[in-house]
Amino acid sequence: MKNSQLTTVDTAKDLGLLPEEFEKIKEILGRTPNFTELSIFSVMWSEHCSYKNSITWLKKLPKDGPRMLAKAGEENAGMVDLGDGIACVFKIESHNHPSALEPYQGAATGVGGINRDIFTMGARPIAQLNSLRFGDPKLAKTQWLIKGVVKGIGDYGNAFGIPTVGGEVFFDECYHVNPLVNAMSAGIVKVGETASATSYGVGNPVYIVGSATGKDGINGAAFASKDISADSVNDLPAVQVGDPFQEKLLLEASLEVIKTGAVIGMQDMGAAGIICSNSEMSAKGEHGMRIDLDKVPTRQQNMLPFEILLSESQERMLIVVQKGREAEVEAIFDKWDLNCAIIGEVTDTKRLEYYMNGELVADVPADDLVLGGGAPVYTREYKEPAYYQEYQKFKIEDVQEPADLKAVAEHLTSHPNIASKRWVTNQYDSMVGTANMVTNKPSDAAVVSVKDTEKAIVLTVDCNSRYVNADPEKGCAIAVAEAARNITCAGGEPVAITNCLNFGNPYVPEVYWQFVGAIKGMSAACTKFETPVTGGNVSFYNQSSDEGPVFPTPTIGMLGVMDDIKTFMTLDFKNEGDLIYLIGESQNDIASSQYLASYHKIAASPAPYFDLEKEYEMHQVIKALIQNQLIQSAHDVADGGLYIALLEAAMPNNLGFSIETDSDFRKDAFLYGEAQGRVVVSVAPEQQEAFIELMATVSTDFSLLGTVTAGDLIVDEVLFNTVEKAKDTYDNVLHNLLGE
Repeated sequence: MKNSQLTTVDTAKDLGLLPEEFEKIKEILGRTPNFTELSIFSVMWSEHCSYKNSITWLKKLPKDGPRMLAKAGEENAGMVDLGDGIACVFKIESHNHPSALEPYQGAATGVGGINRDIFTMGARPIAQLNSLRFGDPKLAKTQWLIKGVVKGIGDYGNAFGIPTVGGEVFFDECYHVNPLVNAMSAGIVKVGETASATSYGVGNPVYIVGSATGKDGINGAAFASKDISADSVNDLPAVQVGDPFQEKLLLEASLEVIKTGAVIGMQDMGAAGIICSNSEMSAKGEHGMRIDLDKVPTRQQNMLPFEILLSESQERMLIVVQKGREAEVEAIFDKWDLNCAIIGEVTDTKRLEYYMNGELVADVPADDLVLGGGAPVYTREYKEPAYYQEYQKFKIEDVQEPADLKAVAEHLTSHPNIASKRWVTNQYDSMVGTANMVTNKPSDAAVVSVKDTEKAIVLTVDCNSRYVNADPEKGCAIAVAEAARNITCAGGEPVAITNCLNFGNPYVPEVYWQFVGAIKGMSAACTKFETPVTGGNVSFYNQSSDEGPVFPTPTIGMLGVMDDIKTFMTLDFKNEGDLIYLIGESQNDIASSQYLASYHKIAASPAPYFDLEKEYEMHQVIKALIQNQLIQSAHDVADGGLYIALLEAAMPNNLGFSIETDSDFRKDAFLYGEAQGRVVVSVAPEQQEAFIELMATVSTDFSLLGTVTAGDLIVDEVLFNTVEKAKDTYDNVLHNLLGE
């Protein structure tokens, strides 16, 4: 066998494998692997591909539901039935490590990769979202990262032609070294017109299509499975380089070739490149493949077998085609001016045999490489961190209430976590495709119409990582609840989630405790809201040797369905004189709020008040109010508390508010606390009686706060600000920090 130099446990360790894993590989092969084979196992058994440290707990998440057409792990993305023969394919993934080193290409290729997951299944992407986390925005390094990431997302998404319709941006010092870049995409497909990531049929040709293979992205999966350190700059070649125009051609060609019916299976080449697609498709179809690596179109000469196998060059697909229909398939890719090369064929051996110029260079069993097959599965030790009990000791009585509550309002309005993200969103095309319904109508979630129907999909990404750090179980349940709340307030019905689980090193027991707690909280909330988990991504090792792990950040991407776009609800106040009500209970609670963290600079506090049962009941009330057309607007109370929710509802139409606080609660808690389960609604005076009649039939608390004004922001008869001045502050925070 060519390239047959024997490897040692030290070689395995250098490739990220444990000593016991090296022994297991020798047992599987019945011999010592050569370097190419060991490289194959190193990427396929990396955390990024095998989920070896997380799958035990991921299996505990709820995955079943009446709308599920493709469950977690079955395909490249989740697929949900929208009714009337239409399905939505959606997924979220991380590109954190590449973005930490090379923010522009790291973020751009994250966008490209998640969209390929969607159209590989035959769905046309119609919406993109993202969740971004950075360190202190006043620091030069953070500014370099955010400018690169946002430009990368904007340039790729805009050129690819899919609107960016929503997202979130959050700043905290814990993300200084290791930013988080999570990208989500959703597409639409007719039921029955999808492709599967499988391979079968002995003799069927195996094609690689799209871009040529280069040396960019080699060992990217392994790079994503270790901590960021001073040496990480040496991993720069592990960052892929994207070409959105090539991806657009690949999208059209892929959708066209799927419709021919000639495709047996298709999978994009993301993490771990060719080897990942070969092994996962073969394992699923219970077949093997013989691959001639010298037939792979390459961008560089004299690439070694392991380089060709492990490259994560972008804009590539692996397709298995029915034998005899080659000319049909090749004509489509030729029309779109894309590479389309037969590199092998399907076998009945269940093995992957790789040849280079006629010589066998690697021979490995497909099933032993993959998650659910022979890939290792571990249950890591976990223990409660010391800080957790310290956080529980927090008492609101120990925090003196500020004499000047107007100063707090000004502080929050001008905080980068609260203020407008238009510096970011203005760089994204939100209107391409003409389906985005929230371009000029602000809503708690993105609403994207499904062409030729009365339906829309409703999308959001949510996670307050400060809450999750304070209490992983409760904090992650809150993330699910907030996502559902946003979709409900927009007039949709929450139906399913995808998740991006960003944590530190799983070998650190305190970090793994955070992960386990988050899974428990997600399970409880998803079960309650009947939003099964369709899949997603685990991203461990988000930590640096100097600064430790990031906040545990289980980002929730939620899909909702709007069966009739007439139920679309916006967050903005509509008319002066409308009545403002709070649905849900106020609490004497400032725990883990932005107010406590940045105004008082107190980090040690538990997660905010949250009652899952009451939260769920409140959502049903909001749905009923929208269905009965009894409210003018709905906006959830989240970061910044009630005052910020009111301000965000007032600004779009340059209106104001006049409200009274409740003497049962501290004013700072009433205005700036972030107790969950609350929504601000506005009611036209002529609907007040019907509104109260409906509310009298439910057990959810509600209270009259005040009225919509012409532009003054009044609390307890004190003028806090005018909407004009507040809006000027709110709109320009990031512009003042980052420039025009």
